[in-house]
Amino acid sequence: MTEPLTRPAPAGSIAAQALRRRTFAVISHPDAGKSTLTEALALHAEVIDSAGAVHGKAGRKGVTSDWMEMERARGISITSAVLQFSYRDHVINLLDTPGHGDFSEDTYRVLAAVDAAVMLLDASKGLEAQTLKLFDVCRSRGIPVLTFVNKWDVPGREALELLDEVEQTIGLRPMPVTWPVGIAGDLRGVVECATGELRRYARTAGGATKGEVEVLTPEQAAEQEPLYTETVLDELELLREIGAGFDEDDYLAGTATPVLFGAARHGVGVGRLLDALVDLAPAPAPRPDAEGTPRELDTPLSGLVFKVQAGMDRSHRDRTAFLRINSGRFERGMVLTHAGTGRPFATKYAQAVFGQQRTTLEEAFPGDIVGLVNAGALRPGDTLYADEPVQFPAIPSFAPEHFAVVRAKDAGRYKQFRRGISQLDSEGVIQVLRSDRRGDQAPVLAAVGPLQFEVVTARLADEFGAPVSLEQLNYTVARLTDEAGALVLNKESETEVLQRSVDGALLAVFVNKWRMETIRRKHEGVMMEPLLAGAVDR
Repeated sequence: MTEPLTRPAPAGSIAAQALRRRTFAVISHPDAGKSTLTEALALHAEVIDSAGAVHGKAGRKGVTSDWMEMERARGISITSAVLQFSYRDHVINLLDTPGHGDFSEDTYRVLAAVDAAVMLLDASKGLEAQTLKLFDVCRSRGIPVLTFVNKWDVPGREALELLDEVEQTIGLRPMPVTWPVGIAGDLRGVVECATGELRRYARTAGGATKGEVEVLTPEQAAEQEPLYTETVLDELELLREIGAGFDEDDYLAGTATPVLFGAARHGVGVGRLLDALVDLAPAPAPRPDAEGTPRELDTPLSGLVFKVQAGMDRSHRDRTAFLRINSGRFERGMVLTHAGTGRPFATKYAQAVFGQQRTTLEEAFPGDIVGLVNAGALRPGDTLYADEPVQFPAIPSFAPEHFAVVRAKDAGRYKQFRRGISQLDSEGVIQVLRSDRRGDQAPVLAAVGPLQFEVVTARLADEFGAPVSLEQLNYTVARLTDEAGALVLNKESETEVLQRSVDGALLAVFVNKWRMETIRRKHEGVMMEPLLAGAVDR
């Protein structure tokens, strides 16, 4: 397989450093094995000695990227995580995303910070609803997608059937890079489509350690593996006849997807996937600002805050903002400007992040993810820059569909309650809505999915010592309105106007779309606009 075509750059220059970066996210439907794959990639890069638990296995430690107590207890990822490590003289910035649809807003923010994505498919289920939504986000952002068909170690569908589903459903032409030997559930190895080499894997217990890989030439494979000559050669010939060969331009243009097969739980095909990401995934390129003008890589430092997370270090209770470097060279200690407020922001506490682990970071380049500690003034979507002003496109909020009034159970813990609500609001964990009618002691929480309420409840109790009660509201639809609209809508039944804390926007909430449309017809000209501008609505 050939390396991507790149222009040579002077050693040590910003452009040369950017060419060494690969920044990508893993996206999938829940239970496709995303966190297991994330852990396996780190294991095969030899940055950890043993992988964490395969979800559902009692008595094992949680995966490196799943560090919240709720994630380990439930066996699902509920927040995105960053793993930065070196591999083959490249710097890998791997972003693990929540698979559950209730946390799709967090995933959307992550996709604003990557240059490529790995679409993980369950061999028995193929494309699922959440995967389709996330792919739509990738398409809208022009993010190239590489596909990994996982769980080939358990019974599932035929490989050709899965490829056909990808092409027919999302319009991506599959380009197999590797091909499985044996049906799903009877995996004998993986063949390199370009050379015919067969890789056979020595599986380890639960995939906890890296197994040995035996590479056979086509001649050796034909002698030692009956299925190689009985089925694989015919399937590879069929792929050639239908024009399924790899084309780098089509991949980068987002019209085709390289496909690899494996079983992350046992480490099968994971190392090959890691190599494919280094060889095929694009390096950072100039990113457009809010006006659509590309910010060249060698211009002064600029970056986008795509995530804010508190509580990663329980001993310090600090708050970390994750900054994707878009241009320039970052140096710890430099003073940047907050594009939204014009205020200075010092970067004395800059860190490289690997799941929950953090180390002091002295410099970074385009594509890198920098953790900025004690970033109380930063929110997702903020732009930071040095010298030359720039503003990158904001990250829009999703339209909430679930609403609940939250109250502190213990009046004596009200101060902690307020601080916790403010913290989670600023992180983007939940949207906080307020009104004079309800008062400050009973704000309304607005969520994309109900699991967000569980996260809020757990974190308020655990991190802030403020147990809360929730009262579910029957609203299901939210629309933007203005002050004139609020005067009219607050007089209607089965609707209410609340103010969003983060930006002061007025949100009209309705029990259902039918009620909203009835009120719209009754009050023509009243502002009731969708919340999203650029995001993919649920």
